[in-house]
Amino acid sequence: MPLKEFDLAGKAAVVIGGGRGIGKGIALTLAEAGADVIVAARTADEIEQTASEIKSLGRKGIAVSADATKAEDADKVISAAISEWGRVDILVNSAGAGSRKPIVPLPGYKPAWAEAVKDFSSLTSEEEWHQMLDANLTTIFLATRAVGPHMIQQGKGKIINVSSMTGAKGFAYQVVYCTTKAAVSMYTRSLALEWARYNINVNALAPGYVATEMTAMFFENEAVGDTLLRSVPLRRLGQLREVGLLAVYLASEASDYLTGQTIYLDGGLLA
Repeated sequence: MPLKEFDLAGKAAVVIGGGRGIGKGIALTLAEAGADVIVAARTADEIEQTASEIKSLGRKGIAVSADATKAEDADKVISAAISEWGRVDILVNSAGAGSRKPIVPLPGYKPAWAEAVKDFSSLTSEEEWHQMLDANLTTIFLATRAVGPHMIQQGKGKIINVSSMTGAKGFAYQVVYCTTKAAVSMYTRSLALEWARYNINVNALAPGYVATEMTAMFFENEAVGDTLLRSVPLRRLGQLREVGLLAVYLASEASDYLTGQTIYLDGGLLA
């Protein structure tokens, strides 16, 4: 018999960035655990597909087209959940973007995997810097700001921010990305303290290398793929369902005494 503390039946969840990859994996696993889920992202056909798969699991799935970097869209997504269910029990912030690019060109040096990366040899622009901050950090700020009054009023809530192992370990050619993910962990810790008195748990999950479209390009070069896997003590990629199962724990009553933490799901890489 399943443990009742992990049951999400009757819970209303919002997953920002739920159209593909880790966000979609989390949305589907939350639904499998019993939650009804609103999925939001800019690409309508992707979130419609996710919503359809949620419905096939016997739960309510709603797609809301939104640009999570815009305050009015973040408010729109939360308003949709309040209108539909009268509450938001779970907010997952999974919108984001990755980048592998040096801050300035490095004369005479280009790693093998850089063939798969556009403009590796160009300068990182201010626009690219701000785009990464918006995608990985501003989205979380806007969504949590939008949901905060509702969770405070209901006296309970679960917020899950998707960070990355790169927030704890520096990687060359990912300076901007690593910086934003480190900021996610501190945002999580600080907000957890601010909202603890209202029974709102704020945590982050930080995946390592997970099998997604983003990591697939590195396995187009066998040597690069082998090097990547050798850096992981468990010698494999993480699976989307494994990330989803951790999200279920963080969204459930089982994690009621856990807040302000970043949990690294990385196959032992940071160890």
